[in-house]
Amino acid sequence: MAFEHLFQSQSQRRREHRDRVLVPRQCDGTILIEPDGSRLINFGSNDYLGLAACPDSVPDGMSADFSNGLPSGSTASALVCGWSDLHQQLADDLATLESTEAAVLFPSGFAACCGTVATLAEKGDLILSDALNHASLIDGCRLSRADCLVYPHRDVSVVEQLLQTHRAKYARVWIVTDTVFSMDGHTAPLVALCDLAEEHDATLIVDEAHATGVLGASGGGLCEHLGVRQRVAIRIGTLSKAIGAQGGFVAAPAIVVDHLINHCRTLIFSTALAPSAVAAGRSGLLQIRQHPERRERVRALAQRLRADLGLTCDEPENSVPIVPIPLGSERVALTISRELRELGFYVPAIRPPTVPENGSRLRISLSAAHRDDQLQRLTQGLQKFLGENQRPDF
Repeated sequence: MAFEHLFQSQSQRRREHRDRVLVPRQCDGTILIEPDGSRLINFGSNDYLGLAACPDSVPDGMSADFSNGLPSGSTASALVCGWSDLHQQLADDLATLESTEAAVLFPSGFAACCGTVATLAEKGDLILSDALNHASLIDGCRLSRADCLVYPHRDVSVVEQLLQTHRAKYARVWIVTDTVFSMDGHTAPLVALCDLAEEHDATLIVDEAHATGVLGASGGGLCEHLGVRQRVAIRIGTLSKAIGAQGGFVAAPAIVVDHLINHCRTLIFSTALAPSAVAAGRSGLLQIRQHPERRERVRALAQRLRADLGLTCDEPENSVPIVPIPLGSERVALTISRELRELGFYVPAIRPPTVPENGSRLRISLSAAHRDDQLQRLTQGLQKFLGENQRPDF
């Protein structure tokens, strides 16, 4: 039978507690409404500034009819007739946020990451990729015609060794990394990577998906926070997390953006981002500019939760609103997630292959919209299920 191997794969996933299903849920601010009507405090979304939870809000300086009367679709790819004045305005807004010459929009963050790496890294090039990079970056490396070497997570010494050994063999070398790693909340050692890139004539490509809007004085991400924006030429981001909309973007020198427009398959052969998503993106960016207290709030919540759980890390990682609780076993992670659900919390259990073997965990995502009492109750719930011998050290 043609699908017998699929049934076998499904059975194996279920035995290993790794089977996944789509569950239709509704969001009401920070409340997640389950199919059975249960209302859970949502600690699983990436709505870091609480902007997606308030889709009807219109920030100061933007007319109330900004998102009204827009077409439901873009009708075509950006290069055919799907790119409007609204798209260009958002691209210009993003270039301003990122302090770059230009920016271009993609239908998703995945398309932006995958397409950019696959397009820029060519045959005769070398990619150095962090072991815990997002799947979209990994797929971009695989689709490119460049050679790729994976270095241990955040291990700058290995990056240096690889550059010393291999740089002379290749026309170009690209160092590819997330700035904030989505499953660990770790921050990349960007200053050291910039130093190595400059010393060995390599180019950094970074994904700021989980940092844009959260880190940096103006919300420009980890590159802004660490003062390396002018040293990192190519920055990929998403509109679907802190900005509260949907879509992806690349901010870079104009010559890079022009090359992507002409050669990047995930841009050329995709229908352009829907106008409603573009409008939501512009609204979110304006909120980020006008309300810095939102990112100050979510960073403070991240610091508080880590302190209450006895987690220690340096800045800016201490302010990242992704707080993992490593548990190792899929069964244990699922059990504690269910127990927290009984207390009224949605805290997802993350299991392989999303994370490495024996790396199952709870992944807590914080939002500026979370109330103090909600965070306090979550902390109490976690402490109830995590004894001193299981207290995370991550």
